[in-house]
Amino acid sequence: MFWSGGMQNSPEDDELIARVMQGDRDALAQLFSMHRDRLWRMVTFRMDPRLHGRVDADDVLQEAWLAAVQRLNNFLVDASRSIFVWFRLITAQTLVDVHRRHLGAQKRSAGAEFSIDQGWAADSTSSSLSFHLMDHLTTPSEAAVREETSRKLNEALSGMRELDREVLALRHFEQLTNREAARVLGISEQAASDRYIRALGRLKTVMTAFPGLQGD
Repeated sequence: MFWSGGMQNSPEDDELIARVMQGDRDALAQLFSMHRDRLWRMVTFRMDPRLHGRVDADDVLQEAWLAAVQRLNNFLVDASRSIFVWFRLITAQTLVDVHRRHLGAQKRSAGAEFSIDQGWAADSTSSSLSFHLMDHLTTPSEAAVREETSRKLNEALSGMRELDREVLALRHFEQLTNREAARVLGISEQAASDRYIRALGRLKTVMTAFPGLQGD
């Protein structure tokens, strides 16, 4: 389950949500705008590299906004949940649709990249982590060398536990709070915190095997 009771929104979010519940759709637009930068970060992290230059993250967010408007009643069933986590869910589902449309048969698992109950597929998260860590490759190298380094890095990341990889992606790359990550993963906040600490340790171990990589 993604949702759990007791999730707090900010006072500003709560005020706008109250207006949305009274039928003020402009308030929903304000909420989406407030969280847009964080949603953009998620899209750019999760987007398949083959779509870079072909699909703009802003276009994905525009499509996600339209989907949020259409599915607003689903949120209002329990408006105490995190509005950001709900927007993120809608955006993630939209991104899967974008992958399916643009990659089609090239991405056999496009339709299974994301599920409401399980989040992103393990191989997808590993690939995203590998791609963005490669951005920190400090030593110049030929394309073939970079490809081999990326392959080995992806293999090393795949050796981590699936849930640890996911919490690392959520906390370190998407920059979710521990509470938000726990709600997305359907685990306790303590478990999310423990797994993040462990995952960071494993990430440092992985990166030491690649001297050309440097952390943030």
